Amino acid sequence: MPIRISNELPAIHILEQENIFVMPMERADAQDIRPLKILFLNLMPNKVVTETQFLRLLSNTPIQVDVDFICTASYTPTHTTSEHLVKFYETFDAVKNNRYDGMIITGAPIENLPYEEVDYWQELIEIMEWSRTHVYSTLHICWAAQAGLYYHYGVAKHKLPVKKFGVFPHTLNYSHLDKLFRGFDDVFYVPHSRHTEVRREDIIKNKELNILSESKDAGVFAVSDKMGRQFFICGHPEYDPFTLKAEYDRDMEQGLAVNIPCNYYPDDNPSFTPVVRWRSAANLLFFNWLNYYVYQDTPYNLESL
Repeated sequence: MPIRISNELPAIHILEQENIFVMPMERADAQDIRPLKILFLNLMPNKVVTETQFLRLLSNTPIQVDVDFICTASYTPTHTTSEHLVKFYETFDAVKNNRYDGMIITGAPIENLPYEEVDYWQELIEIMEWSRTHVYSTLHICWAAQAGLYYHYGVAKHKLPVKKFGVFPHTLNYSHLDKLFRGFDDVFYVPHSRHTEVRREDIIKNKELNILSESKDAGVFAVSDKMGRQFFICGHPEYDPFTLKAEYDRDMEQGLAVNIPCNYYPDDNPSFTPVVRWRSAANLLFFNWLNYYVYQDTPYNLESL
């Protein structure tokens, strides 16, 4: 997919080195098509790393994509320079009169906090409510999936006795087989890194929701509403090959009790190079979302949303 982003965004150089097609704005403007408009709410502390991870996955179809980046106004991140935020990010107030084909809300490393104690909770629920009328399909990732299920459907999160950490096998729910997982293998892998979970028994009580995929080891993975307008992905398909390693090394250096991530290092030996098991599934997941739930279904005139 030709991603239309600023030539100055740091991610562009990494993506070009990986042979990912990033289209200059000048060339994109010469093509007589309407690009998909995607809003990206980045809640992660290190904005640059997260931008790159998701832009990599949005690069895998032939449709042009315009990405607008926003961050919260009610909380200032400490792992991203103010210059980067000023140059590439807007706040919600700057985009709330726009309409979008799709929206991605990232995770955030705050799952141990009650939702109402999150500094930007009120701002986030304003954005999630706005998305119901101004965005055709929204993809919530990890903590944002838990937050979205809680806000929209009252699904509680639960503390895990041990951090869910590693790369776990998942299967499809064939009673709710969905286009989001078209072309997937019967078993596929996804990284998880979280201290809380949403539970199957809480979700199935709500007739507006379908569980699309889950894992015997990691629990519920993918949930959707009946219309395909809201998706809740309780894992990190966007992770780089070394993201779990960086988290493990960080926790070890801080003297925290942390298990070696499951199904990640050969022979569970952290001195070995991690094995990537999830790349193809992650690319297919984002391809399917963009194609079937954003490109195919969104009205050409977004004002008709």
